[in-house]
Order: sequence, then structure tokens, then C-alpha cells
Amino acid sequence: MANSDTTFAQSVQSGIAAALIPAPLHDAVTRLCSAAASLARLIALGEIAGDHGSEVGTNLGGDGQKALDVIADELFANALRGSAVCHYASEEQDGVICLAEQGSYGIAIDPLDGSSNIGVNISVGTIFALFPVAETPEATFLRQSDQMVGAGYFIYGPQCCLVISFGAGTQKYTLDPTTGQFVLTAARLTIPAQTSEFAINTSNYHQWHRPIRRFIDDLMQGKNGPRGRAFNMRWVASLVAETHRILTRGGVFLYPGDIRPGYEMGRLRLLYECAPIAFLVTQAGGNATDGRDPILAQPATSLHQRTPFVFGSFDKVARVATYYDTDDRPKA
Repeated sequence: MANSDTTFAQSVQSGIAAALIPAPLHDAVTRLCSAAASLARLIALGEIAGDHGSEVGTNLGGDGQKALDVIADELFANALRGSAVCHYASEEQDGVICLAEQGSYGIAIDPLDGSSNIGVNISVGTIFALFPVAETPEATFLRQSDQMVGAGYFIYGPQCCLVISFGAGTQKYTLDPTTGQFVLTAARLTIPAQTSEFAINTSNYHQWHRPIRRFIDDLMQGKNGPRGRAFNMRWVASLVAETHRILTRGGVFLYPGDIRPGYEMGRLRLLYECAPIAFLVTQAGGNATDGRDPILAQPATSLHQRTPFVFGSFDKVARVATYYDTDDRPKA
């Protein structure tokens, strides 16, 4: 990827991060950028490159795998071989893959988030979290979520962007397709505090627990409800796309657990999806919980552990927790 090292290094030196990231970590992120640029080109080709939206199997969590899920997984794993990343945990793999005998980092990755949208040309993405290596491959990931050294996502949409944080703010880079270079386009993202948007799949309304139903009911009452204003609902069914919108213009996203068998803890995975998104969101001044408690306070006890997920503008997420704390409707 032409000149990506220079762009990335200059952005860190300009004061976005508290200190220069280690060279091995810088190299790993550069490799991720190169793989993402290749994946972006493949996605942009669509059916010209083949039927990448076809079903090819099922992963350990019971989710259907698309052809492009497998391609993306192989692409990122191969890109990281020879880097400082020795432990590779993927949503598409049953267990941890060892890329090398020694290294400084492990990566937890959802290689292609939102792959069910491939066939309808809606934005999809890649989510990742970087951890310091531990005594065993599994121990690298089965730990407190706040022990990440960095997290990010690539979004493949009208623009291909990298949103990333190393714990000192959240930055955005945009891929210049003419040079193959990721260019810094936002030095510090900040989630707007005042918004009138929420994202949830309302088709599951009658499956939700009472606190979530009451929260949404109050929003749906608009100006005549306790919130005193109208709200708009958004639902893309692509976590990366939902996150990118919220980082840009605020709002709140909810994927709660519900009463259906297999949905008690929602469907999103803590390690590959919720923890890295929570890291980015909190670094941008937002909030991320399981409805009540902070996501980053949760330890991962299994590689494919699921959790309910609520994130977005800080006050909106905090308000959701009040509906769990009391049976009385909170004041506006």
C-alpha cells in the first residue's frame, strides 16, 4: 500500500496518540490496511468477481458463512503472517490459529461483518481488537475486555475508511483509491451528545424484555412522550455501518437479549464485535453497555461469547440503564 507507513506514522506523531505506538504494532496495522484495500477492491467488483454472496457453510456460532466471509478470513490471516501478531482469533474459526511461534500481539477479528448484506450492496466491514500476547493462545483473548492495546474497523461503503484507536482518542482514515493510501481525515472523532436517532430491529418488539420495550415506547411517543421530541429509527443490519453513522452524527444502537431460545444474550459476539466497538465508542466520548453494565468491564470467558449490546451517545446509553434499574418511568 503506497506510502501508508508515512501517513500513519505522521498522524501518530502529531499528538493523536499519547505516545508513538511500537514499530511491531505499526507494522501489523499497516498489513491490515493493505489487506483491507485488497478486500475493498474485491467487494467493489461485486458479481464481476464471482458469486461471493453464496452460502458455503456455517461457523461455530451457527451463523451462515458466505464465500466472501472465508475469503476475507484467509486474506487477513495471510497478511499478518510474519508480523508481530502470533495469535489469530476469528469469528469464522472454531479456535485460535497460531500464525507464528513468537510474537507480541493477538488479534480478534470479524473479517466481514454484515456479510448478509453483500448481495444488496449495503456497507459491510471488518472489526478487530489487538491484545498483548499472554501465556497461551486462548489466554491472549480470554481476559478483561479493557486490556486491548488497540481496536478498529474498516468500512467498505461509498468510501473505504479505517476507524481506529490506541487508547488516546479515535481517528478516521479514508482510502484514496488512486494511490492505495489511507489518509488521515479526522484526527479525533467525537460522538455528538444531542441526537434524535435510534437503531433497533423493531420486528422483535414482542420478544424484548420490558425495559427495552418501555424505552422504545417512550421514544415512539415523540413530542407527546416523556422525551418531548420526535425521534427517527434507523436499522441497517450491519454493525459497522451502524457504528459509523453513530460516530458521525450520534444516536443509540440497541441489540438486546430477548426471550427467544438462542437469543437470551443477543447475537453479537463480545470479543469480535462488541468489545472493539465499545473501545472505539468510549474513546470518542460515547458509552457502551450490555444494557446495564459497561462492555469493557466484562471478561471474555469463551471465544464466541455473546452479549446484549447498547452503544452510542453517552446520555442515551445511560438512560437505557435507568429502565432496568426501576419500574418507574424516568423523567425526561
